Amino acid sequence: MKINTLFALVVVAFVLLGAARSASAENSSPPALVARLAALSDAWDKAIVRKDRAAIEANMAEDFRVIDGDGDVSAKKAFVDGLTAPDLQIDPYTVEEFDVRVLGDVALLSGRTHMTGHEGGKAFTSNYRYIDIYVKRAGVWKIVNVQITRLRAAQP
Repeated sequence: MKINTLFALVVVAFVLLGAARSASAENSSPPALVARLAALSDAWDKAIVRKDRAAIEANMAEDFRVIDGDGDVSAKKAFVDGLTAPDLQIDPYTVEEFDVRVLGDVALLSGRTHMTGHEGGKAFTSNYRYIDIYVKRAGVWKIVNVQITRLRAAQP
């Protein structure tokens, strides 16, 4: 191997190592806090499936907003009313590609979900990515904003 090629490989290796360290330092969050936020998120998802209005609302800030897959904005009451509507039944679902980023007193929780259920007696399927924004106020983490992006159905 020529000296110039070896030198170039060493430089590339150091650049990549530095980038990897920078990325991990930027995205490093205390593991206990990440676990706590993940548990809050999981409990909220389960409360939604159960239609447990009190548990859903307990996780939400009073100034909560949601931007849905159509770009419409709703406040807390309208969002919870929709989730607990008698004609809506959401099947248990799982979140994939779940990620938590903590930036001081703000946490960004994101993932991808495949949801099924029934609304008005008709089956539905929804695939989307989301971001839930939590803020720590007076020592308590509450969700303040959700944004949902619908994913197109996979092509055969």
